[in-house]
Amino acid sequence: MKKAIAALVPLTLIGAAPRGAADGEVALSSAMFVERAVADAHGATRIVLETPETVTRGDRLVFVLSYRTVGDRARSAFTITNPLPRPLRFEDSSDPGAIVSVDGGRSWGALATLTRRDLSGRLRAARPEDVTHLRWRRVLPAGEAGSVTFRSVVR
Repeated sequence: MKKAIAALVPLTLIGAAPRGAADGEVALSSAMFVERAVADAHGATRIVLETPETVTRGDRLVFVLSYRTVGDRARSAFTITNPLPRPLRFEDSSDPGAIVSVDGGRSWGALATLTRRDLSGRLRAARPEDVTHLRWRRVLPAGEAGSVTFRSVVR
């Protein structure tokens, strides 16, 4: 089944700081890629990232969330919170300090520390398919930029 790209892009992070942004504000942008296995001229397979037009069930997507401070003032505390669209199953993050939510953003922690109730009401360990949001915290010196990435699979 093909899925529309617009439904998968984390809309809360698209765009940059508005024109005339205050000194110390943070500009954000996001990009989404699909991983594809491609055979080279010698028959060796390598993984490439492509900008997708459509995605299908099982496609592995890579999201790159980029940030930078605007102006000459540092940000002592900056948090990126990214909802994970329901058609995606979380796989991993590039940042070992990333935390996740499995309850729509009400509580946060490392995936291994979170729990969910199963259909019978019993607690079980949270799994990657339970992740609803991802979060990263940063301190941004003036003029600094960076990015975080996460991978997901189309359900």
